[in-house]
Amino acid sequence: MIAYSGCRLSEALSRTAQSFQVQTGVVSIRALKKRNKIVFREIPLPQSLVEDLGKVFAAEFAGDQAAPLWSVSRSTAWRHLKHVMAVAGITGPQVNPKGLRHAYGIHAIASSVPLHMLQRWLGHADMKTTAIYAQAVGPEERQIAARMW
Repeated sequence: MIAYSGCRLSEALSRTAQSFQVQTGVVSIRALKKRNKIVFREIPLPQSLVEDLGKVFAAEFAGDQAAPLWSVSRSTAWRHLKHVMAVAGITGPQVNPKGLRHAYGIHAIASSVPLHMLQRWLGHADMKTTAIYAQAVGPEERQIAARMW
């Protein structure tokens, strides 16, 4: 969920079946950092993921569409995520939920997603925060440069 939406761990844990619009392929996320306002953002998801989630919702959440999809604590989810990333061979300081969020941002930039759209999808109030993802280095920088030629 985090890898495909760039959402924060707490935002992922608060998702319900109602959060997903299977027909349009988006997930609605309430921005948890907007303490005084109720703000939702809609993030497009890969169609294959949406279809798979739709099957799960039909089987598991038919009776209670408002129930959280993952009924685990933030720390338990963090440990599960760290374990899955270790099994996948992902190592280093990026082995955490924020690392997945950052990877989503870098991948979006490398895929030519406009900054203003990425800003909206990530829920950043300030474009300067989103612009950090455009400061690619190493392989990402070369991939972006290769699009010019």
